Amino acid sequence: MRILGIDPGCERTGYALIESDGSRHSVVTYGAIATARRSPFHKRLQKIYTGLRAILQQQKADVMAIEEVFYAANVQAALKLGHARGVALLVAAEFELPVHEYSALEIKRAIVGYGRAEKQQVQGMVQLLLRMPEPPAPDDAADALAVAICHSHQSGFGVGPT
Repeated sequence: MRILGIDPGCERTGYALIESDGSRHSVVTYGAIATARRSPFHKRLQKIYTGLRAILQQQKADVMAIEEVFYAANVQAALKLGHARGVALLVAAEFELPVHEYSALEIKRAIVGYGRAEKQQVQGMVQLLLRMPEPPAPDDAADALAVAICHSHQSGFGVGPT
């Protein structure tokens, strides 16, 4: 199964496509779609949209896993993050991908075994689980890899890689 993991953000949206049989995982591609901070917000959303569409036009995915909006003291930041998530969800609908949403706590628990794990611990486990020579970077891409692995562990499917 191919899982597209998304770590939504307005400045950078992390993405990761992995193949998994539920216990073994391999990286197909990963990275981050960066937007210019000074660009109008609607143009930043458009860049995220076109970037995610381009990935799915080049690579097949069976499902999308995305991080949920976390509670934030800054309401404006939470609203903007919600817009970035909405763009990713729109792309999933366009490509008819089932969507599964996970909280940061669920993702950390699935990867490290502890919901309050530090970012470096998550990156280290992602590196180990994917047999990568070095920790994945940037952070947004590493988080997207963690979201994809989380879905693999949570879904409990037993289908071999496609």
